Amino acid sequence: MKSKSLLVDEQFSKFNCAQTVFSLFAPELGIDEKTALKIASGFGSGMNCAETCGAVTGAYMVIGMKHGHSSSNPDGKANTKMLVKKFNEKFKEKHGTLICKQLTGFDISTPEGSAAASEAGVFENRCPEFIKTSCKILEEEF
Repeated sequence: MKSKSLLVDEQFSKFNCAQTVFSLFAPELGIDEKTALKIASGFGSGMNCAETCGAVTGAYMVIGMKHGHSSSNPDGKANTKMLVKKFNEKFKEKHGTLICKQLTGFDISTPEGSAAASEAGVFENRCPEFIKTSCKILEEEF
């Protein structure tokens, strides 16, 4: 099977970071791509406020679908939290932060910031790296 990180560039050219990560894992999560794209659509651009990176929130959705809890069992909740923390640590080891505006160097939630990031090539050069990191961590650790 082809590594998800090798599919990022094609998918990201059409969708946001969260959509790209979540939809690449959709088949193994038992959901169709269209549903995954819809679920993740509001999480791009750091949840549209340049906060937690969409590549990170997309990974949280994958973790939740694979390992999340659906009962009031406190052990299930604790396990999900532990897995998200583990993901966070791995991502921060590579990029230093989970925050979109720190990762990109721009507040892409504003029209001016988004335009400046686009002009600087952030969406073509930086964001795909964050998505690839998320996919790689998910493939190797989860």
